Amino acid sequence: MPGALSAAAKLAADTGARLAWVPRRAGDRGAVEAGCLPTLLPGGRPVADPSARVDLAAAWGVDAVTGKDGLSAAEILEELREGDLKALVVGGVDPADALPSGGLDKKLRKALKKAFVVSLEVRASAFTELADVVFPVAPASDKAGSFVNWEGRVRSFGKVLDNPSSLPDVRVLAGIAEERGRSIGIRTPEQAAAEMAQVGPWEGARAERPDVSASSTTGGSSTTGGSSTTGGSLVLSSWKQLLDDGRMQDGDEHLRASVRPPVALVNAATLASLGLTAGAEVVLSGPLGSVRLPVAVGEVADGVVWAPASAPGASVRHLVGAAGSVVTLEGGAR
Repeated sequence: MPGALSAAAKLAADTGARLAWVPRRAGDRGAVEAGCLPTLLPGGRPVADPSARVDLAAAWGVDAVTGKDGLSAAEILEELREGDLKALVVGGVDPADALPSGGLDKKLRKALKKAFVVSLEVRASAFTELADVVFPVAPASDKAGSFVNWEGRVRSFGKVLDNPSSLPDVRVLAGIAEERGRSIGIRTPEQAAAEMAQVGPWEGARAERPDVSASSTTGGSSTTGGSSTTGGSLVLSSWKQLLDDGRMQDGDEHLRASVRPPVALVNAATLASLGLTAGAEVVLSGPLGSVRLPVAVGEVADGVVWAPASAPGASVRHLVGAAGSVVTLEGGAR
């Protein structure tokens, strides 16, 4: 939800508490260290800091590094939608992660069909069906690499399976760069790791903390403390569970059979105020649509309903809305 992290950071500063970020995806912290945020360069160097740019230029052996911020995933897709971008390289992106709408709207699909799209994927996705070129890249088992845990510690791993036809992402990106006449100077995960180690972490001033105003994804009015926004409406709390409808689980029906059944959770007071009983089927509706789920009592704040972001046949983030959306919960068919 926009503004949630800024509010948490402010609360930590006001109370003297320490705030730790434990990301959902295994590669999120590593992506930050690699400079994948629009305002960061590798090693956590702020784009806006001239000394950080000089430091990186010296490490790379180039005259200068640009001080212009990059674009976020949502901004890239928006420029594509408006016709400002003519080509796109996509790797492992779910529209529900990058877009508030939770999917590819008609205008964006039309823009993707007009643009030249290269997709790097392990499984088919919403982008591969629209791509001009699809590169099947190696999963983690077929390449060496590393993850960075939430404490910033690097945890490396070696190649498990030797599959000559399974190309690492960096090899594909290197090939694209070389075809454009702008080599990136590395071709393998091992070379990329050596480059990161040589560049090292930034020891200067860190990037300023962003201050994002709290807002609802549906534009409804909200109040603090997780209470409902308007009469009868609730705030959606949601995250992915360990086992869900993830694409890397395709084909393993025994594993998928162990997935927790999806359920909507509210506290006892909210359940009573809605006139519902635990175990009844309800309809959870939001900006994208609705889904039917059984309801149960859980440790949830007043005016909040929790439901799993992704589950087989009941993917809330695709069918209802993103976490923070204003939703309704009503009795379904008995």
